[in-house]
Amino acid sequence: MALDSRLASWLHQHAHPSLTAFFLAVSSLHSPGAIGAASAVFGLVLARLRQWYWLLTLAVAVGGGMLINSVLKAAFERGRPRFDDPLIVLTSFSFPSGHTAGAVLFYGVLAAYLVSRFYDWRARAACVAGAVVMVVLVALSRMYLGVHYFSDVVAAACSSTVWLVLCLAGGHALVHGRLKSRFLAGAFFIVLLIAAAVLIPDEWWARFEDRMEAWSSDRGQAPISLPIGA
Repeated sequence: MALDSRLASWLHQHAHPSLTAFFLAVSSLHSPGAIGAASAVFGLVLARLRQWYWLLTLAVAVGGGMLINSVLKAAFERGRPRFDDPLIVLTSFSFPSGHTAGAVLFYGVLAAYLVSRFYDWRARAACVAGAVVMVVLVALSRMYLGVHYFSDVVAAACSSTVWLVLCLAGGHALVHGRLKSRFLAGAFFIVLLIAAAVLIPDEWWARFEDRMEAWSSDRGQAPISLPIGA
């Protein structure tokens, strides 16, 4: 939380009109609705090319990943950063970032598809690098605009990457008839994590926070304030 707050304040203090306009455009082009529209267009291209495997992968990766992001938002209920003169005011929950999650899922599938089309390592590296740059830009735009903390975008990138890898590996194994128990175990583990985040009682989180504060006091440190339930 200390790092989140310091970084959010620094970005807000160094805001510039030109940067604000640029990041507003980046953020608007990667809203959940925009990602859905871009995925639909990409899906039409894949259908025209009869790339049914990639069409299924795109639907499961983007659709399932955004659903997971929504469930995590509802589970943690973390408030957004607050400023006296905010650039944007949102009332929805902050953790994890939906824009960042959508960017990871969409550009991840797009990069994976393009990599499968190229054989030159430089072309493949360019595809992956382009996807990474776009994800970083989207994450930075959400932080710069003051609607997400650093940990919000990192959590979204991590959770969405795990889901993306699981979808790509599972689809590849399914096509080649090698859907092994490792994939099923990975899917079960993700479902278990989501269920734990949603079903763990609030009083358990409160007890955990109390123990962390006591541990910090014993070590002579400032108490740790967790964002759970914020």
